[in-house]
Order: sequence, then C-alpha cells, then structure tokens
Amino acid sequence: MYTDTNYKTKKSLKEAVAAGKRVTYHQPGLGTTPDNGTISLEGPHYPAAHTWYAQATVRDGVITRVR
Repeated sequence: MYTDTNYKTKKSLKEAVAAGKRVTYHQPGLGTTPDNGTISLEGPHYPAAHTWYAQATVRDGVITRVR
C-alpha cells in the first residue's frame, strides 16, 4: 500500500503522523484496504524505486502509528 501523499522517506511519514496530520492510504490495483488494524506501506510511489517500507496502525481509514 501507499500513502496518498508521496512521502520520500519513512522519517517524513513518521513526522507527519506525529504532528497530527491526517495521513490516508490506498492500494493500487486489485484488493481492498482495511479501515482498522495493521497495514504494510512502501514508498516513494511507483515508478520511483522503493527506498522505505513500514508497518502502520490504522483507525477509521487514517494512519495513527508508524513502525
């Protein structure tokens, strides 16, 4: 899955979540996105090479914690 905002680093994603920004996500192609639970993220967005991967906790479709 990808965040809707194209974060270039995992650090910038963590900072956005810590600052209380509403960070949402999507799954390109087939499949569904859970509204609650744990998801796996990758970035930056295709076609750039993925340079970071993360697990995140989501609640009501918004990322609340990044590991």
